[in-house]
Amino acid sequence: MTTDTIPLDGAWHEPDSGTVRGAALLFHGNTMNFYTGAPRFLPPVLTRLGYACLAFNRRGHDILAIRNSRAAEGAAFQTYKEAIEDNRIAARWVAKKGFPDPVVIGHSNGGMLAVRHVADHPRTPKLVLLSAHCGGKDMLPLACKNGLLAQDRLDEFTREAKRRKPKDLLLMPGWWYAITAESFFDLANCPDILELAPKIGCPVLYVRGGKEPRDLYPAEEFQKRCKGACAVEIVPDADHFYSRHEERVAGIVSRWLQ
Repeated sequence: MTTDTIPLDGAWHEPDSGTVRGAALLFHGNTMNFYTGAPRFLPPVLTRLGYACLAFNRRGHDILAIRNSRAAEGAAFQTYKEAIEDNRIAARWVAKKGFPDPVVIGHSNGGMLAVRHVADHPRTPKLVLLSAHCGGKDMLPLACKNGLLAQDRLDEFTREAKRRKPKDLLLMPGWWYAITAESFFDLANCPDILELAPKIGCPVLYVRGGKEPRDLYPAEEFQKRCKGACAVEIVPDADHFYSRHEERVAGIVSRWLQ
């Protein structure tokens, strides 16, 4: 899949039976990619249900990577404008395969972006959110409060980013570890899933790990504000990545889709 800068890589999964009931788009989490996390453990379940699915990298995949030169790419450079466009490009690619209205499934930052995508694509039949973070203006301080990004040094990193050139890398103590000054300030453009919830009319499944903070992953509040029906599932003892709970989460998603 082509963009105005670098191409998007991914994997297209089809049911072994050859009978396809629909398609699904899988949006990966921050600094992840199409072959880790949910985009890895969900395709076998989805294809058994008869869904073809596309797991793909946004331009903001992994933390840092190279392609065919020493020029770096990855999540350290990401912007929300590019991420939103990457999801649209992937949706157009799936439409050309014969599926104009795929199910959308997103994990973490990909879940937040999935809400933005579905708000812009009201014909989406179903939406699955796996630990979608809140987004919006409160996301950065909330993430820092919970030990991510700049942790307790947000003011210090904000001052440092203002002194740097846009593409200069900053080393952060939590989560992204490396981020450009431009990408750091772009966090202010993060879509707000609670503001977008009244625009989501399709059925929604919102899953959260029991170890995750409710304010950062606001499943219950999203459910209250959602225009359509929204089911909430809390997985006891599960962390943000559902480590050792992948099969259980896949089962929850499978049963809900059926």
